Amino acid sequence: MTNQPPAPNSFCFLCCQQGSEPALKAELDDRKWRLAFSRPGFVTLKKVPAANSAAASDDALPEGIFIRTASWSIGKVAGEESGQLASQLSELLRSSNLPKPDLLHLWGRDRLPVGERGFMPGNEPLTEAVADFLAANLHQQELIASPMANQIARPGDRVLDVVMVESNQWWIGWHEVVSAVDRWPGGTFPMNRDREVISRAYYKTSEAIAWSGFQLHEGDQVIEIGSAPGGSVQRLLELGMQVSGIDPAEMDDSIMEHKNYRHFRARGGDIKRHHYSKARWLLVDSNVKPEKTLTTVENIVQHRDTSIVGMLLTLKLSSYERAADIPIWLDQIRSWGYSNVRARQLATGRTEICVAATV
Repeated sequence: MTNQPPAPNSFCFLCCQQGSEPALKAELDDRKWRLAFSRPGFVTLKKVPAANSAAASDDALPEGIFIRTASWSIGKVAGEESGQLASQLSELLRSSNLPKPDLLHLWGRDRLPVGERGFMPGNEPLTEAVADFLAANLHQQELIASPMANQIARPGDRVLDVVMVESNQWWIGWHEVVSAVDRWPGGTFPMNRDREVISRAYYKTSEAIAWSGFQLHEGDQVIEIGSAPGGSVQRLLELGMQVSGIDPAEMDDSIMEHKNYRHFRARGGDIKRHHYSKARWLLVDSNVKPEKTLTTVENIVQHRDTSIVGMLLTLKLSSYERAADIPIWLDQIRSWGYSNVRARQLATGRTEICVAATV
């Protein structure tokens, strides 16, 4: 199967973090896409007709650092009652030429920027209840294969996407699973938000590791610069890592007492390089400008005593105007000998990007 729309579909929709829309739009190839309807955190596009048959066969959903999820659009439904919306959705699916989807993903458009008033993306009780009702209803009508909503999809699955842009307006689309984030409802890494964590960095690191596909093994040596108060380290220790944290601020007592953790109360650039010599992985999340982060990291990884094979770097943007500099930063990282360099705005991140780099 290929991730192409059943003809004659020519629209897609994208979800992103509120506020990132200008950066997302700047990444788009205007030879292929034209902007259509949009709301904060939600952008629709119309495909530009191909000039030749070769280009026409090169159909693919847009990709970009600020695109959390992308779907081929098959329409929208509107109404005040869930039953009314579900009925419209059933009719829309019957009238489309979409093969039966394997499962349903339903989520709400981000209602706030990430971090504002404690907001984090991910389904809430209302959307979960709607999703469960809708999946059972569509399955009973034999319009989708699975009666369970918002399950982690399998590679190759065709997923029916329902975005609650407003409570009374749903946009309907589909995508085929070709990457890790395609498997997650709304492109948001599924996590238990009820468990006790030291800080929200726990969630960021969980998502970053899952997105990157890094093969971290129990006992691996990991160094984190900007480790306080310890949320990220908490996750790394759960995975069985040997962790060194570097931060002038205080760590949570539970981290300091862990047998697999040691702490350097300093800044990353102040630590003698031999302390990095056994580390395979480097994580950096410091509240400084990207240029400062990259200078610190370059001085570490280019030293003859270090052999860092993979990095997860958080680069703080301060404003989305700085997104124009991202290609320069990624090229700088490649110049250190890291051939596989990717960037994404994590669903759990704020006005920042995560860079995954491996040799």
